[in-house]
Amino acid sequence: MTQEFLYSELSDKSPVSTLREEAIARIRNSLRPGQQQMADWYSGPLAVSAVPGAGKSTGMAAAAAIAIARQYERVAQSRLASRRQLVVVTFTRSAAANIKLKIREYLKQLSLPQIGFAVYTLHGLALNIASRHPDLSGLQLENVTLITPTQSHRFIRTAVEQWIANNQSSYLRLLEGSQFDGEETERLRRQSVLRTEVLPDLATTVIHEAKSSGLSPEDLRQWSKQTTDPYGILNVAAGLYEQYQKLMRSRDFIDYDDMILAALRVLDNDSARRIEQNQVFAVFEDEAQDSSPLQTRLLEILASDLGEDKGDKGDNLSLLTPNSALLTQDSGLNLVRVGDPNQAINSTFTPADPIYFRQFCAECDRLRRLATMDQAGRSTRIIIEAANFALEWINSFYGVKMQQSSHDSIASLPFRPQRIRPVDTGDPQQDANPAPVGRGLELYTPRDIHHTVELLSQRVIELFAQDPTKISAAVLVRENRQGRWLAEALEPICKEHKITLYDVGERDRRSHIPQEILALLQFCDRPHSPDYLKAALEVLVERQLVPTQDLNALASLPEEFLYPGPLAAPQSETVQKASHLCRSLLRARLELPIYQLISFLALALNYDQAELATADKLAERVNQQIAGNSSMGAMLSALSEIVSSERFEAVETEDLEARYTRNGQLTIITMHKAKGLDWDYVFLPFLHENLIPGRFWVPPQSQFLGDFTLSEVARAQVRAALHNESRIPEVSQAWEVAKHLKTAEEYRLLYVAMTRAKRLLWMSAAQKAPFTWSKPENLQEQAPCPVFPALKRQFPESVVSLMTVVQ
Repeated sequence: MTQEFLYSELSDKSPVSTLREEAIARIRNSLRPGQQQMADWYSGPLAVSAVPGAGKSTGMAAAAAIAIARQYERVAQSRLASRRQLVVVTFTRSAAANIKLKIREYLKQLSLPQIGFAVYTLHGLALNIASRHPDLSGLQLENVTLITPTQSHRFIRTAVEQWIANNQSSYLRLLEGSQFDGEETERLRRQSVLRTEVLPDLATTVIHEAKSSGLSPEDLRQWSKQTTDPYGILNVAAGLYEQYQKLMRSRDFIDYDDMILAALRVLDNDSARRIEQNQVFAVFEDEAQDSSPLQTRLLEILASDLGEDKGDKGDNLSLLTPNSALLTQDSGLNLVRVGDPNQAINSTFTPADPIYFRQFCAECDRLRRLATMDQAGRSTRIIIEAANFALEWINSFYGVKMQQSSHDSIASLPFRPQRIRPVDTGDPQQDANPAPVGRGLELYTPRDIHHTVELLSQRVIELFAQDPTKISAAVLVRENRQGRWLAEALEPICKEHKITLYDVGERDRRSHIPQEILALLQFCDRPHSPDYLKAALEVLVERQLVPTQDLNALASLPEEFLYPGPLAAPQSETVQKASHLCRSLLRARLELPIYQLISFLALALNYDQAELATADKLAERVNQQIAGNSSMGAMLSALSEIVSSERFEAVETEDLEARYTRNGQLTIITMHKAKGLDWDYVFLPFLHENLIPGRFWVPPQSQFLGDFTLSEVARAQVRAALHNESRIPEVSQAWEVAKHLKTAEEYRLLYVAMTRAKRLLWMSAAQKAPFTWSKPENLQEQAPCPVFPALKRQFPESVVSLMTVVQ
């Protein structure tokens, strides 16, 4: 039965009857005040600012079902068949599946068919539009390959090499840096740093930032003319971007930004835009704080009322920024955007920029179309109080300093002022604002990281001694390296007490297997290539098989590193270990048949059981592809294609989010991955100032360029231009802006981590901790995260005396 026929049938039967109005009222009355504001939406723009745990997905699903019911009513009253539907956009596939299920449940309550809506991720929506109009989008899906360009991706590396070949004078200026005496060894080292680190990092950052904002290389060149930095950073970035685009086009490759751009090319056509808009009566967007400028633009065009011509023709996308024109009551924009600017934790490493959602909220507030979902039932009251205090303390402490470095003081504050409130009595959420376990908030200051493990494991054992099948717990870490160290320390303790320990980072490491194997095979094939040697050494360091050291110095002279002659300077013990391991890989290349190499390398990298299973799957796949042409060249080509096109998945067995939050286990997970999840008990160890808020650290090997990184300066300059600031900041000012953005985002990340806890939030900052977690054995005095002592002063009853713990 077609959707058009169903609408027609429902029109004849006047589907929104009195009974249905009563059902709508029942759904509405089951919602909290903030959720009810969403459910009351009829048309026009609406911004919904929601605190953590406020029930965004539930409120959005209920509002979506009610909006669909009202659309049926409008169709019935007009007596016209309509195929318009509600488009719901979410950030991840799992969130899309979750909200789709909830919308269907509400439609059942309204006795309506489970149609009239579509749920997409942003890129899924863009691909859907682009694939329906291939002539306009320029995407022939059967001929293109999707990639995610990373710093190590061969397209990025090739773009760097081509830029160097075509821009020798600019390259030599970078090579000279702030000072250079011409010494040959130093020149080789700098070449390695520029070619394998600095320029790939600049290319990756700016390409993603520029493409997601509709900018061309020429836009960057024009902006570069407004700056006076000696390197011409934006001009260099423009050249890298241009080379990358040429490579992509020549190979029929696309990235995720190309999907959005392709959809916008479709909507640039009057006829196609009307066709697409005629299928949509409204757009609901979740996690709006994480949208990039062009993603926002795509939704605004799609949500524009057909009867209004607002100039959304996108004929000059490079000049457009979201919300550049003021919203009006009759703007014809049927767009509901739901998000939390205080949970924007991706803006310093992706093009997501919370300023646009903040602007949308401000414009809607001016029109009295801002809904606030500030009641949350997830956490016990003292956890809510701690999160609110942290937000307000950070804003007051850092606000003045940040206001001085930006034209927009509100945008400079880490947080949008918004308190979380407990829910009202009689709230429909089961066990809303649950009773605390223990003190609800527990603050510890261990002697060092080993003492931290003792205290944390002791508390875990106490909590799991009851009925572990009814509780969930997680340790949230800032870095994967912390998680790996912690998992190794906790494993014997958990095994002894029969507590299931699940390290999420272990699964992530499995997803890197094809890239790691490729790096080692490329080295085995061409051991005298500085690039391939360095890439192999990076894998060995990451897998903790050789100590951390200056890899550029080793890779700049491969022969001397691998086979030092009698006149060469003596190698240190760490260099000898790395050299010996590399030579053993080369011997295996000579002694083993091709089809056994991947399995051997997996064993050499000390892969665990799950990683070995993934490596075996990879070996089987590659060996099938090169059957009949069993050569190293064929194997490298097959493996490169797998890595480039992302057509290989690690061995997985179940839904990941359910796996992360399963009852009866202790999960170790990064703060970033924990967003959107919650547990009964959350542990936040290692809260030190050098990580939260941390600071931009300029690696010693690239300090010859100056006390800044090219990529972060370029990002700050691009965003200043996009924000229509009066001028593009020079290098020193751009670097200061980048540092402030980093500080703000790290504090938002801590806020996200704190609000994952339901019954107990356990926080600690050891007196001694590593300066870098690549060397956890090197302990030194470390200052706590600045908000941690403030929490201890504000909540003295939550400070746990270590004497009490010992007893």
